[in-house]
Amino acid sequence: MTMRRTPNRRIRTAVLVSLLALLTPACGKTANSPTAPTGPPAPGSTIVYTAVGASDATGHGASVECFPFADCPNGTGYVPVTARQLRSQGFIVTLSNLGIPTAVIGRDFETLGQQYNRTVAGNFIEQEMPFIAQNSTVVTVFAGGNEVNTITAALGAGAGGADQAGFVDAQVRAFGADYSTLMAGIRGRAPSARIIVLNLPNLAVLPYLGRASLQQRQAAQRASVGMTTTIINPLTAQNATVIDLMCDSRAYQASNYSSDGFHPNDSGYGFIAAEIVRAITSSSYPAPRPSCSQMSVIP
Repeated sequence: MTMRRTPNRRIRTAVLVSLLALLTPACGKTANSPTAPTGPPAPGSTIVYTAVGASDATGHGASVECFPFADCPNGTGYVPVTARQLRSQGFIVTLSNLGIPTAVIGRDFETLGQQYNRTVAGNFIEQEMPFIAQNSTVVTVFAGGNEVNTITAALGAGAGGADQAGFVDAQVRAFGADYSTLMAGIRGRAPSARIIVLNLPNLAVLPYLGRASLQQRQAAQRASVGMTTTIINPLTAQNATVIDLMCDSRAYQASNYSSDGFHPNDSGYGFIAAEIVRAITSSSYPAPRPSCSQMSVIP
């Protein structure tokens, strides 16, 4: 995997930003009635695009991965590819990629992961949300993958005891509370932004869990399907656009994943970027499907 070199000054800047974020409370007022921008951006207009995410946003698994916070015009993850495709359509794009590898949505999942010896470098609410540009016209959010893996790691270490399903469901509810905080913060920071969120595919059937135990796969399915159906998909009622990875067959093709079986490769990131571009530039975008066969693959 090829990675762009970043000058020491940029690395120091990234570290400083992360440290400042730790000292900065999540800010932004809650919108009482969320509103979305009217219609797609006009041809040739300026799009101020901010990406919130983890290693997916930096393009881990792609042939050209991007350092956090770095300008990465040749990256092949979905964030830089989205920016390039928009520019090719005549838009002027200002990009801010806030993705932090290993990050989770909130402090509660960060603490849970650290409790069970998972590497977690931060969380979206405290280390990314405060740095969303106030003039953002598009914000994308991809959350849930690291959280599901944190949940299954905790279960594997004995969390939940005899009621593992109850533990999973409690964590899904916690994810929902964090997502509400994140959405309110985004709207407070960038009230005019079109918010585009990606739901989760059924992680239980992705290549990286191909040899996992049935119990682990059942837990991964319960968590990812629960997050998608009860937390992320309903965000359409809050004027967010939801990209439906759960019911998209491309999200399950092994050829769209890198060697780790979890992160997409160039082709996987490519189809995600194409959907984001369609969501940004179309006057309407289809709502996520309420059910599909991919939601119940594992018995």
